[in-house]
Amino acid sequence: MEVINLTGMDGARHARGMVVVIDVLRSFTVSAYALAGGARECLLVPTVVEARALHAQMPGSLLCAEEEALPVPGIPISNSPTQVKAAELRNRVLIQRSSAGTTVMAAVSSTDEMYAASLVVARATVEACLSKSPRVLPFIASADHPEDHACARYMEGLLKGEQPDIDALLQPLRDSERYARAISGEWPGFPPSDLALSLATDRFDFAMPVTRQANHLRLTAAGAAFPNR
Repeated sequence: MEVINLTGMDGARHARGMVVVIDVLRSFTVSAYALAGGARECLLVPTVVEARALHAQMPGSLLCAEEEALPVPGIPISNSPTQVKAAELRNRVLIQRSSAGTTVMAAVSSTDEMYAASLVVARATVEACLSKSPRVLPFIASADHPEDHACARYMEGLLKGEQPDIDALLQPLRDSERYARAISGEWPGFPPSDLALSLATDRFDFAMPVTRQANHLRLTAAGAAFPNR
């Protein structure tokens, strides 16, 4: 299996075949905690306008969004796994909009299978991909951030039967100004606890396939614990 590493919107537009889009901080980590917390599904859209419209059409849904990594007025959850983990999500739908993950996923032009990935579901995503035996597998880092590239390298190592050192792979993130800002607690809508939740590698045993719907993307959990999703 040949792994191709791509980044951002340009990578999404050029990817072919089965595609894995990675967003560690924090969109697809949010998705994973939502599903683990009992959400039926996560619906992904590229804009806040679309998120609000979809929310209005779905009574009982919960809205999660950010713009430029900052909270959106009137939206209760700002792309935060800490906030999602504390929310009552059982049998509810989470509608997500983020500056990187959901927008890049929406830009994928491939008509083949798609997976959303983050560190918390990395190994399960690899196992799902291996079960499909694609000849070529694009990993798309949703942004040019060290944690997304680290996740891609970690999953590529697992595909090859290796046991990559995730702590070493994540060191560039921990050395960054962005990490220092997040851990300081001074980033609006980004509680420091989001970091530990997002970097909890292989915390969940399900993958997150994504399918196209009329006006959004549908993300669900696929694994032994979710046989009917």
